Formats: sequence, structure tokens, C-alpha cells
Amino acid sequence: MQDPRIILACLIAACASALAIAVLRGFAEPLGLVDHPSERKHHVGSVPLVGGLAIFIGVLAGAVTYGGFRPFSYILLASAGVLAILGALDDRFDLSVRARLLVQTIVILTVIGTTGVYIHTLGHIFGYQLELGWIGVPLTVVAVIGLLNAFNMMDGIDGLAGSLALVSIAAIALFAGPTALRGSLVMMALLAVAILPYLAANLGFMGRKIFMGDAGSMVVGYLLAWTLIRLSQQPGTQLSPVDVLWCVAVPVLDTIAVMYRRLRQGKSPFKPDRGHIHHILLDAGLGPRRALLALVALAGSLAFVGSVTHSLGAGAGSNLTAFCIFAGIYVITANRIRVRQETRKRGSLDSAQSESSNVLVMAKNRKIRSSDDGDTMPSNSVPAAKASD
Repeated sequence: MQDPRIILACLIAACASALAIAVLRGFAEPLGLVDHPSERKHHVGSVPLVGGLAIFIGVLAGAVTYGGFRPFSYILLASAGVLAILGALDDRFDLSVRARLLVQTIVILTVIGTTGVYIHTLGHIFGYQLELGWIGVPLTVVAVIGLLNAFNMMDGIDGLAGSLALVSIAAIALFAGPTALRGSLVMMALLAVAILPYLAANLGFMGRKIFMGDAGSMVVGYLLAWTLIRLSQQPGTQLSPVDVLWCVAVPVLDTIAVMYRRLRQGKSPFKPDRGHIHHILLDAGLGPRRALLALVALAGSLAFVGSVTHSLGAGAGSNLTAFCIFAGIYVITANRIRVRQETRKRGSLDSAQSESSNVLVMAKNRKIRSSDDGDTMPSNSVPAAKASD
């Protein structure tokens, strides 16, 4: 990774991303790419949704500068561009879930059809090589859509989606080892440096704040998903299909927990709410920055645990078992905490409504008593009439 071309490409990617942020800020309002506060979104003022487009522009500029990719990487970039446009349209017009899923599915199937890359094996688990055959194609579609939407769901507090992406990229480099496919790691390096200017702006260190938007979360999740699939399915890397789970553990676990809770409550799994892990931490009293640090630390710790499990040579089956156990603990714990928080909120709301009702009743009683006292007083008009007589 010390090739001068790679270093130059990374510099170009970072500079292009920063320049795109500066330019796109001025066009955000005319294009309608602005996020306004709402019942579910508690940010202050209107914020431009241009971070994702800037990240993609940075990656694209770096890729053109590097120029040493294989056809798969160029097809991946082209399809990511389609999703960047889809995300921008979603930011502007709030597209339906069905429309987004349809386009995402078509894009993923196009990549599979043109490159032949998909999840064809789950690796050697408990003494068996689990080959998937044709089932691998729909599984790949579900996996890619799941991860890009997982990053979309995690984009709930400043810096979270971008920081988790950086942790995932570092985990990929850690698991894959020095013999990994060069082009895939270069793509991840370009993505990482393109994210840095966005994080600086999103966290308030570089001018007016911006958000990533759906364009950004789609592109980031999409590039990560395909890189993980390619590295885990091709020979020459140390990254197994099970290791993939540890690289993106926090977004995956949060998505599983949220979907499980929504389905249990009879709600649509795609209906947004404030039940994600960052919302749980905020409602527990942590500020946005502390919640961000806590989740980044959690993601890094899980990647480290997965790396240690892998290095111990316990096997993919044991590694998968460990992840499933942790996932079960996480889902149960997170949902129990969320249920308690919702119960506490309902209790506080009921108490406030009851107190408000009592105040209204007391005010009404005082008004009635005041009116009764007024009826017993002599009328000023009677003495006046008597005087005139």
C-alpha cells in the first residue's frame, strides 16, 4: 500500500471530497437537498444533505487517478453511482421503500450478472464446506441491501455512520492480511480518506454542518458490502465469510434488534422510529458525542474480538457460534432497555397529562365558585333604579 500511485490517489480523493463539500453546500437549497427538523429529527435548523455525494465524488476522483483497477471495481463504481443518484432522489422526494428496494435489487443483480461475483459459499463450518449454489444469488441481494440499509439506519447522530465505516475498513484490513486483493483494499482506502472531510464538516470542524443523506449511507454500505463479499469469496485472502460479520458487527446487530422489535410489535420493519442503539444511549442520558465514542469503541472491540477468535484457529464454526451468542445477548438486552425506556416515557406522559387535567379541573372549580359568589352580590343597577324613583 506504499505505491506512490495509491498515495496520490488518496490525496486526490480527500481533496476532491473536501472541494465537493464546499461547492455542493451552495447548491443544496436550490436542489432541495436539505434536511429539516421534525418529530423524529431533532437537529437545529436546516442542514444540507450533500455529504454522500461528496464522498462518492472523492472516491471516483481517486479511482480515476489510480487507474489500476480490474473490471469488477469499475463496474462496482458505476453501480455505486446509480445508488448515489437514487439516494439523492430519495433525499429530495422521499421515495417509497418499494421503489428503493426495486432499484437496489436491479443494481445488485447487474453486478452479479456482469462480474460473476456473489456469495457462493459460507466457508468450512463444523467440518462441512457449505456451498450455496443458486441460493447464493438471492442471499447476496439480501446481504447487500441489508448492509447498505443498516448504515442508513445508523446515520442518526453526527459522525456515527462515517466513523463506523472507518472502523469497518480498518477491520477489513486487519482480517484480510497483506495478501488480500490489492484493488479491493485500494478501494477501501479511497473510501476512508473521502469520508474524512465529510466527518470534519458533519462534526462542525469545517464550516457549516452537513449530513450524509441517503446517497451517502447507500454508497458507503454498498461499497463495504461488495468488498466484503469479494474478499471472502475469492482465494488469496484470510477473510472468511464468518469474519465478515465482525467487520460490520454494530450496524448488523442494530438492524437485527430493531427489525425483531418492530415485528414483535406488529409494525413494518422498515417504518422509522427512535429505537436504534444511538437513540437508546441518548435516552439513557449520554450526549451525542459520548454516544458516538461509545458506539465506535463497541465496534472496534467487536472487530478485535473477532480477530482474536480467528487467530486462535478455533474454526469458522466456533467463530460463528460466538457471534450468534453475542447477537442474541445484544438483541435481548437492547430491546429490554428500549421497552423500559418506552414504559418510563409513557408513565411520564400519563403523569403529565393527569397533572394537566387536575390543573384544568381546579381552574374550572375556581371559576364556578367565583361565578356563584358574584350571583349573591347585589346588582349595581338596582340601587340606581331605586334612586331614580
